[in-house]
Amino acid sequence: MTQGGAGDFAALVALARPLGEALKARGETITIFESSAGGLISAALLALPGASAYYLGGGVIYTQRARKRIAGIGREAVEGMRSSSEPYALLLAHSARERLSATWALSETGAAGPDGNRYGDPAGHSCMAVAGPTERVLTLRTGSADRVANMHAFAARALALLGEALVAAPGPEPA
Repeated sequence: MTQGGAGDFAALVALARPLGEALKARGETITIFESSAGGLISAALLALPGASAYYLGGGVIYTQRARKRIAGIGREAVEGMRSSSEPYALLLAHSARERLSATWALSETGAAGPDGNRYGDPAGHSCMAVAGPTERVLTLRTGSADRVANMHAFAARALALLGEALVAAPGPEPA
């Protein structure tokens, strides 16, 4: 299968499966605000039966208009902040978590390619963050200009980041 094909999506679903199962078992919820992954993170989590037990919603925050109207983040909140940065990714995650009252939020922002973004980041650059009982933030640089392959790489690493946060966070107390 070629990069970015159905096989890659199946791999994303395989990464999402234990995360969805953990969220469901813990009685926790998640929301996603993603950009350069184009909805692949949400799609992978939603491809699992029973996703409504943990997935509250989300959005592809791809423009300033979407940032304001969907994420509820105005210009003043991002003043002096680059959109493809770790602080911005964390702001997105906090906004998503607050807007949907979720246990967890996962965000992603970057430059899929084939060119870099207007902020000077090269293609293959993505920042992602998890907000919840524990927080994680990271920057990924694939070194590739392949837009579809980067989108899949961003989604896969974001799902892995969520998994790391879930493992690090204490689960709910047993009843």
